[in-house]
Amino acid sequence: MSNIAIKFENISKQYRLGSVSTRTISHDLNRWWQTSILRREDPYLQIGETNDRAKKGTSEYVWALRNIDFEVKQGDVVGIIGKNGAGKSTLLKILSQVTTPTTGVIKVYGRIAALLEVGTGFHPEMTGRENIYMNGAILGMTKAEISRKLDEIVDFSGVERYLDTPVKRYSSGMTVRLGFAIAAHLDPEILVVDEVLAVGDAEFQKKAIGKMQDVSRGEGRTVLFVSHNMAAVENLCKTSILMEDGFIAYTGKVNDAISRYLKTNKTDGIYTAEKNSELYVKEIYICNEQAKYQEYFETWEKPCLAVEIYNNYSASLKNVVLEIELYNGLQNKLFSLPYELDKLERTPDCINKIFITFPDTFIGPGEYTFRIVIYRIGIELLDDVRNICSFRMKDNNDLQAYRFEALNRGSIITNAKVEILQ
Repeated sequence: MSNIAIKFENISKQYRLGSVSTRTISHDLNRWWQTSILRREDPYLQIGETNDRAKKGTSEYVWALRNIDFEVKQGDVVGIIGKNGAGKSTLLKILSQVTTPTTGVIKVYGRIAALLEVGTGFHPEMTGRENIYMNGAILGMTKAEISRKLDEIVDFSGVERYLDTPVKRYSSGMTVRLGFAIAAHLDPEILVVDEVLAVGDAEFQKKAIGKMQDVSRGEGRTVLFVSHNMAAVENLCKTSILMEDGFIAYTGKVNDAISRYLKTNKTDGIYTAEKNSELYVKEIYICNEQAKYQEYFETWEKPCLAVEIYNNYSASLKNVVLEIELYNGLQNKLFSLPYELDKLERTPDCINKIFITFPDTFIGPGEYTFRIVIYRIGIELLDDVRNICSFRMKDNNDLQAYRFEALNRGSIITNAKVEILQ
């Protein structure tokens, strides 16, 4: 047991929609009578539905988590992945004692520093410096210990100029920088980080990932990392937990967990919509050069997009842009293609058709999806559809130089000329 950092035993969390506790005298009295006097099981544990936000339920009780059992060893870096509403943040909040479980026990061996959302653990009226000392004291550190770490925290966070300014005047990015610097540098045995890092810029995210690697590999501390950025999870973690609707769907190697997650969230190659809007994408599908629907392509084939745009837009189409973004299997954006829609036909309830052909041999084998956005530059967003028109570039055995998986070796194929100079 000495090498165990965290142990979850039958953890479940139930919520009553719109309420804290059961919020009725009859429910609270019944719960108290059944559990405290009659020593029976809580009657409200027998009711409730899975927390599927996309479906209308019949019960006012939902299970955010259900029967969670797993262990994390000291020094492990564990990624927790899953779609929104899967229970990831609830799990970390219970671990960090922000909330309590409905059933079960968590055993923690070591101090926890958690960064769950912007401003976690900060008092807005206190300065950055004062919040550093307060957080250190909460972790059980002496003032002298915190002072020795102060310069390192300030340097990492990049907020030295505002160190003696109240935190309420910080931007969200500054707050996250300082919060992560405190959590990572005040010597916790367990570091818990939620999706909050996405608020920071690219430079800070790179620094934060590097620091978490140092904390785990160099200092042997335990890290729990929640993110929708599959590339960051793959880069940082060796094992991962995939959550679905409050349950653990898979625990194991990070690549296997990511693969399962992407498969469960895969979209069809055809997208259709009917919207109460003047300008939107009505239909789009992935196809070959003959406009025939196709999901699988050889490396030498050209994937194309056939797009139908519903147009009843009353304003001018000048500066209205259709933007197409391509993402790889780790949800990294590979490129954006903007196209101005000022030449669209302007008859009432018109359907405009657009055909897009991509270059030869421009991406390697792997899974890809699109995001389609229509917007008026700097003014309004008209339509935004994500993770659509999934397709796969096959591994062509005739192209030995290109025989790789996009998840492991990158996504872009290049025909660069290589010469040996004598």
